[in-house]
Amino acid sequence: MDGFTAFVEGIEQWAWIGWLVLIAVFLVVEMLTLDFTFLMLSLGGVAGLVTDLVGLPLWAQVIIAAAGAAAFILFLRPPLLHRLRRGEDPAKSNVDALIELRGTALQDITQISGQVKLSNGDTWTARALDGVPIPQGARVAVSEIHGATAIVRPVAE
Repeated sequence: MDGFTAFVEGIEQWAWIGWLVLIAVFLVVEMLTLDFTFLMLSLGGVAGLVTDLVGLPLWAQVIIAAAGAAAFILFLRPPLLHRLRRGEDPAKSNVDALIELRGTALQDITQISGQVKLSNGDTWTARALDGVPIPQGARVAVSEIHGATAIVRPVAE
């Protein structure tokens, strides 16, 4: 028996330790990321461990582990993520909450300058969306936010 064959047989004999280490590493990374990706990879590692305990060759173990991990990522992870995020607050926040918010022009709003008081009580520097000036007192709606400037458009009451 040559050295390479002995080396491969040694790896196949102790592959179960490699699978356990791989599973443990993936689980630790999963605890840090909480994204279910590494959990699915660790489940693929469990499939590889089971095939090793059954006695399949190392190349078959790797293929089955990779196929199992891919199947778990494609078919098990999406419903788990959906269930996890089902209880999230659907309310928009930060800049997303300002889009379509109504307000009143505190001064004439042009492409260069302006100021608007939004219905949430905030006062913002404003610019006209399409370049058409908006007179003071007109009702507006926020179309976009660029930095600390609200891009607004006139709205009918």
